Amino acid sequence: MKILAIESSCDETAAAVVEDGRKVLSSVVASQVEEHRLYGGVVPEIASRRHAEAIVPVVSQALEQANLTLENIDALAVTYAPGLIGALLVGVNFAKGLSLSTGLPLVPVHHLRSHIASNYISNKKLKPPFLCLVVSGGHSHIVMVEDYTKMKIIGRTRDDAAGEAFDKAARTMGMPYPGGIELDKVAESGDPHAFKLPRPTVHDAPYDFSFSGLKTAVINLLHNSAQKGVELNKADVCASFRYAVVDCLCTNFLKAANDLNVEKLVIAGGVSANSLLRRTLSQECEKRGMKFYMPDKSLCGDNAAMVGAQGYYEYLAGKTAGADLNAYATMSIEE
Repeated sequence: MKILAIESSCDETAAAVVEDGRKVLSSVVASQVEEHRLYGGVVPEIASRRHAEAIVPVVSQALEQANLTLENIDALAVTYAPGLIGALLVGVNFAKGLSLSTGLPLVPVHHLRSHIASNYISNKKLKPPFLCLVVSGGHSHIVMVEDYTKMKIIGRTRDDAAGEAFDKAARTMGMPYPGGIELDKVAESGDPHAFKLPRPTVHDAPYDFSFSGLKTAVINLLHNSAQKGVELNKADVCASFRYAVVDCLCTNFLKAANDLNVEKLVIAGGVSANSLLRRTLSQECEKRGMKFYMPDKSLCGDNAAMVGAQGYYEYLAGKTAGADLNAYATMSIEE
């Protein structure tokens, strides 16, 4: 079964053709990073306009890359939640128009479910059930994936997401957007124990995260040193902050796995590309005799291949939509 998938939840306009949920026949991503870098972050109005400009050529290129036409496509999949509402609407409305004109079934796909599904592309034999740590710029969740379309939130952030904390700390250090990627690179040459940073916990919720205080701690460290005229070693600050964030993520994730007696662990989302997170969980799972899966780094960021992968399983579960499909800025992964 061949699915043409569309993704436009933030600042990447993407389209892909995926066969049977696992095989990527084409994947095209038009990034807006360079433009948003001028403003230090994504400007929603600009993102929506660029999606409107890029979506037709991106979809056309995806079909061309796969050497297919719409006549060879069996269904359409589109990200409809969560994300920037204006950006989502561009993809949703385009997909609805395509569905109406071709008669192809339309499959609405949850963005975070797509990130989890990126692992089905990178790890062909991976099947639920498993426990997944979904970490990105806007979300930090521990999710029990009971089946391809049945998921339960075990833990989540109470304030900032891990990716947001990385980006804001990086911005304070003068790094260009998206800062989390640059922070990860700089941290590789630093001492993770140079600065002692807090490990916030949530009372009575051992699997939940809180990154706001940790983010504030590193920003205060930087501001206080600047006011005193003391120059800190940037690599050491990056390494110490990255170590603290990854320590929080891994501690809660591994505790949840132990308490729930789960031996198959998976990571997904933009922050799953973080070098230390990948290394740490690989090592810890090996020590504990657990199976560990992670997506290829090329699939960690927003893309349409993951939408096509999850769309396949949503379609098999009977989830399709009509011309009344809407986009939603927020929506639980459980819905």
